[in-house]
Amino acid sequence: MSLSKYEVFSRVAEFGNITKAADSLNLTQSAVSYSIANLESEFGFPLLIRSRSGIILTSNGERILAFIRTILTWDEKMKQEAAFINGLEAGTVRIGAFTSVCIQWLPKCMKHFKQAFPSIEVKIFQGDYDAIDKWILNGTIDFGFTTLPTIENFESIPLIKDRILCILPNSSKMEKETKIQLTQLEDYTFIANHDIKRLLKGTGKNFKSNFEIIDDQAIVAMVENDLGVSVMPELVLKGISHNLKVLNLEPELYRMIGIATLSLKDLSPAAKKFIEFIKLLFGSK
Repeated sequence: MSLSKYEVFSRVAEFGNITKAADSLNLTQSAVSYSIANLESEFGFPLLIRSRSGIILTSNGERILAFIRTILTWDEKMKQEAAFINGLEAGTVRIGAFTSVCIQWLPKCMKHFKQAFPSIEVKIFQGDYDAIDKWILNGTIDFGFTTLPTIENFESIPLIKDRILCILPNSSKMEKETKIQLTQLEDYTFIANHDIKRLLKGTGKNFKSNFEIIDDQAIVAMVENDLGVSVMPELVLKGISHNLKVLNLEPELYRMIGIATLSLKDLSPAAKKFIEFIKLLFGSK
């Protein structure tokens, strides 16, 4: 079986859309459909379910995708290793990152990395913590930025502590305060998303949450409009314009941002190069 067919199937699974997969591969839609049909014929069972809303994988397709991504990953590693042996620095690095890292850190790091290694392509996958964990597990990305500790069988590199701060509307009666006790937040309507709940897990506090918001900026807007209070990492607040009261939490809370992957040793040469750049950026050993 041709590796090109595997790449086509992997891209269709990634985008959930034949048109987008075809565009990313510089192929026609008919060529992508033909490739998938051939692959299904060779395997002897359907891989995809096609509907008006898009493409989803069959259960057998999900099982096969895991093997195909492993094959493609090792093929990429082999090509990169051969390039490095020949004195060339080429390949592709696939990185997962949450929004604040995409805004605050990656542009600067990518700029300097591309200057040093112009032949290495960098692909960024943006998502929340759970999405990044999933992408690491299924081989979509080489490594991801996440909060530590993470899944037990991941290998990780800690990078930096990011303070968790409390955000309140300017109408709050705490205009002279610089700190707020974590226990005081139990008296307010609390606005949170899944990532914030994950940050607060283990504090033992019971926060009333009438809202389930996904976007950080939406949470900021709701707090600005006096609909409740929330907490946010300092790195997130740096990337969002806001008109809020920001207080330190007591006791202090942090999230440890780091890099996670299935195996640091088995990363491709290009991925290892990028991680070395990240470690230099943060002064990590």
